[in-house]
Amino acid sequence: MKKTLIASAIAAISFSGAAAAQATMSASEMAAKMDSMPQVYGNIQLAVVYDDIKDGPNSIDHADNGSTIGVKHDHMIAPGLTGFFKAELEFEADDKATSTGLDDFDEAYIGVKGDSFGQVWIGSDDSTYERAVDEISNFWEVASLNLGGGYDTGEGDLIQYMTPSFGGMTLGAAVQVNGDDKDGGKSYPYQLSAVYAVDALELAFAMDSNDGASAYSKTFNVGDVSTQSANNENTYGVRASYNMDSLRLTGQIQTRKDVADTYGLMGVYTLGQNQFALSYEVRNLDGAAKDLASGEDTTDTISIQALRNVSDNLYVYVEGYIGGGDDVYEYTDSNGLDAVSDERTVAAIGATYYF
Repeated sequence: MKKTLIASAIAAISFSGAAAAQATMSASEMAAKMDSMPQVYGNIQLAVVYDDIKDGPNSIDHADNGSTIGVKHDHMIAPGLTGFFKAELEFEADDKATSTGLDDFDEAYIGVKGDSFGQVWIGSDDSTYERAVDEISNFWEVASLNLGGGYDTGEGDLIQYMTPSFGGMTLGAAVQVNGDDKDGGKSYPYQLSAVYAVDALELAFAMDSNDGASAYSKTFNVGDVSTQSANNENTYGVRASYNMDSLRLTGQIQTRKDVADTYGLMGVYTLGQNQFALSYEVRNLDGAAKDLASGEDTTDTISIQALRNVSDNLYVYVEGYIGGGDDVYEYTDSNGLDAVSDERTVAAIGATYYF
């Protein structure tokens, strides 16, 4: 407490001195100075999650669901050319005893953009493929059982480019630069995308070369087992979304040879401050991935959500997930033996405050 009071007093004195120094500035100069300062933003996300495996264990947990604090800034380099950066850090908000403060990061990149050439940025961010196609699994708040596509290229060490819109068509490209010191050695996996938007319709296509084998690259989950790149076969994905006033419908297909075919449908309905969503996803394993799963073939998930925007800075939600398939959920039974189940249910209630 004493340290907090001392720090507050020092901050107050510093602010008073800065304010006095700025007293002679005009209103326009002050406004320009404020506009040039970085924007600080953040959120705290908390959820209570109940997880039940049929004929197996169940659990309930109060958990952090991705709390972050970030800083972003942009400035005009020249007329029509803007530089920008973003850094978003993560922390665990649910347990003071185990939290180490800002212990991880989600996004960190710098770049330039212009009206005539689009934008290019370098660092860690959602990948080109993910933004274009993988909408359904990224929509949900808790996303315990959702099925992402079988693409391996991660979100780090990326150089990405996106064109301006040409009559509704936007093209994207990314390459991940993995040097000699990275796990798996030197590699340059890449992604390409095309998104066409006209009126209420949006169509997207993307591919991932899956050439990397770095430990930080996105893993592919087979049941409850996470593996690195199954192979370097390309992943291809297509998505179609249509907005009908308050209803958005999305369908997507993702495929990768000798890994899996994944399909998904989702509807999101907005009614005033309320949002309701329902999705169905199914994944059929193929080739080596199917053999690795020892009998697992198909996994499916039904997800449902009711979300309420309490204010401009706070929303609360309830989500439910029902997952099924061919012996897809592994666990250890009461005798310490490995067992599998064909059904898993997750229920979550949560809240997010953001600024």
